Parts: sequence; structure tokens; C-alpha cells
Amino acid sequence: MSTTALTDRLSALLRPGRTRALSGFAFAAILLFAVAPLLLSPFRLGLLAKFLCLAMVAVGIGLAWGRGGLLTLGQGVYFGLGAYVMAMHLKLADAGPGGVPDFMSLYGTGEVPWWWEPMRSPVATIALIVLVPAALAGLLGWAVFTRRVRGAYFAILSQALAAAFAILLIGQQQTTGGTNGLNGFRAFFGYDLTDPVNQRMLYLIAAGVLLAMVLVARQLMVSRFGEVLVAVRDAEDRVRFLGYDPAAVKTVVYVVAAVMAAIGGALFVPIVGIISPADVGVVPSIGFLVGVAIGGRATLLGPVLGSIAVSWAQTSMSEQFPSGWIYFQGALFIVVIAFLPGGLASLVRRRRRGSTPPGAPADGGDGGSPPPDAPAPDPTEPVRAEHHPTESDRERAGQPEGRPA
Repeated sequence: MSTTALTDRLSALLRPGRTRALSGFAFAAILLFAVAPLLLSPFRLGLLAKFLCLAMVAVGIGLAWGRGGLLTLGQGVYFGLGAYVMAMHLKLADAGPGGVPDFMSLYGTGEVPWWWEPMRSPVATIALIVLVPAALAGLLGWAVFTRRVRGAYFAILSQALAAAFAILLIGQQQTTGGTNGLNGFRAFFGYDLTDPVNQRMLYLIAAGVLLAMVLVARQLMVSRFGEVLVAVRDAEDRVRFLGYDPAAVKTVVYVVAAVMAAIGGALFVPIVGIISPADVGVVPSIGFLVGVAIGGRATLLGPVLGSIAVSWAQTSMSEQFPSGWIYFQGALFIVVIAFLPGGLASLVRRRRRGSTPPGAPADGGDGGSPPPDAPAPDPTEPVRAEHHPTESDRERAGQPEGRPA
């Protein structure tokens, strides 16, 4: 490699935005892999692992909602698909080769359904955790976005899907455990779940997967696809006139968000030890959205930090005020939407802009484009194009030609 090429690579690596991102990623890795295991008790570390799984869903919502303007109120569906696929595998593994899960002997015919059989294989299970949610999100997204369904209509449709999915699970007690869900797992791919060492291993896996998702999200945001996604959010008709297919762009980001939610659900099962319809319905789906809104939906780390903070607050308040958390959550959501539409991350941006010298770009770049964490406008509001007066406009206004309006 020549000296010029090496210098160019170092210059690109040390750009302000990239340096800040790498520093933040390194700081997060130190906190998750070194500080947290040393300072937290096994119980609190397990709670943090659960919060990290929920934060994976928030990363996908930040992409779909913050960057694409897709108000996804049904991410509990994809979270539940990944979770139930993993739970089926764990139940079959506990039953042994050719065995039947315990609840099927109590509530069913004592035979394993044919669609459970692929989950006996660990490789097939991992593949299905990704493929099943991706296929469902791809079919649903393409069918909806090609018909230009957006805004509140898409939000209501996704929320109805979450409600229908929860009702379906409740009605299939013989095969999904019904209201009780699936629980009582003893091993995770051959590792004893009661062993504290394996529990810490699950935490480290969740932390690593979350950091990988954040890297993927950042790469999508700074790529050309991220630019087109923001353009579709802000002016879909103009993007269509330029030759891009907004439906394809929306479908891709919707599939990415669904896969992230499914992976979070799959890791949630061995960490928490249970999955039930109460974890995948309308209320959990709205809870995912609340954390993203509070943290800052248009930022990279805002959804993650907001989701972890809301989950921690829910656990802490539920221990002291079991019936008061839901009211506090609703009030917090209303306050943030009314006074901080950009989430708590907007406070950091305002402080950063206030400390920027006059004449310098607030985002640390060249000032030619908005920062990647700029707050997203309301996708339901129409985009108003600038109007330049024409000659006929001047004539109707009684102004002479050649003079500015």
C-alpha cells in the first residue's frame, strides 16, 4: 500500500463524525463487557441482558420510524416469532430425540405437530429465526407499500396484526401453550441454563449482538440507502419521480427492523425463561415504541438508551408501585411528544449547538448537509415545495416583468 493511500485511509478514519462514532462504540463495549459484569450482581446482570434484548427491537424501530417515517406499532409480532421459534427448539431439546414437550401431553394429543419438527435442528432453528419474520415482513410490506398505505393507516394495520397474533397464540393451547406460553427451559444448545457461567455467557452474547446491530444501523444510515430512505420519508413523490421505488425502499427497512426484533426475541427466551402472548401483543409493541420516542427516534443511540432506560424504570417502579407504572409511562410519552419531539437526544444536540463557535457547522462537518441524527419530521404532514413566481404570477399580481415579487 502506498503512503498516499495509507494517509487517505487514516484521514477518513479520523473524520470528526467517524471518530466520535468509534469512540462511542468503544466506550459502550467497555461498559457492557467489562464494567457491567464486575459491578452488577447476577440478578441485575440478568435484568440488563433482558433490557438489551428489548433494545434490539428499538434499533430496528429507530431505522424504520426515525429514518423511514414508518410508525411500526406491531413489532411484537416479529419479536414473538423469533421468540417462539427459539422456545420450540428449547422445548424439543429438553424432551430429547423423538420426545414430546410436557405441555402437549397435558393439553394436546401427545404428538408433535409437523410444523414443530424443523425446530429439532439447531441450524434450522437459527435459520428460521431470521427467515420466517423476514418473509412475513417482506410479503406484508410489499403488499401494503405498493398500495401507498402510510401514516396512521399503516400504524393501525401493524397494531391490528399484533393483536391478531396474540389472539392466535392464546387460542392454540395444544401447540403454543395458550395463555401460559412456553417456559421451563433447562438447556440452551446443550448448555445448562441454571449454571451462572452460562447465564453470564448469554449476557455477553446479547451485548455483542446489540453492538453488531448498532454498527449495521449506522452503516445503513450513512450509506446511499440511508439517504434514499430519508428522502422517501420527507418527499416520497419526488423520489418516485426521480426513478426510485419507494415501496421497495420501505420494504427493505421494514424487513431489517423485523429481523432485528426477531433476533431480540430469540435471545429473550433463554435469558428470561418464558415467552407468552402477554409479551407480543399490542401493549408490548407500544412499549417498544415509547422507549424509542423518549430516547430520540432519529438518532443512532437514542432508541437503545431510551429503551434500556424505560425498561429499567419499569422494573424499578413496578417493585415499589405495581399499579402506577402504566400511568407514568403514558404521561412520560405524552410529555416527550409534546415538548421534546426529538426525544431526550435533542437536548444533547441543543447543548452541542450552543457550544459551537459562531460560523462553524453545528454537526462538525462541512455544513452542507444536516447531521445524521437530525429530528425526523412528522410523516403525516405534507411536504411543501418552494414556489418561485413565474411571469404569469407577476402579471396577475400587477407587477412589471423583471422586478422581483
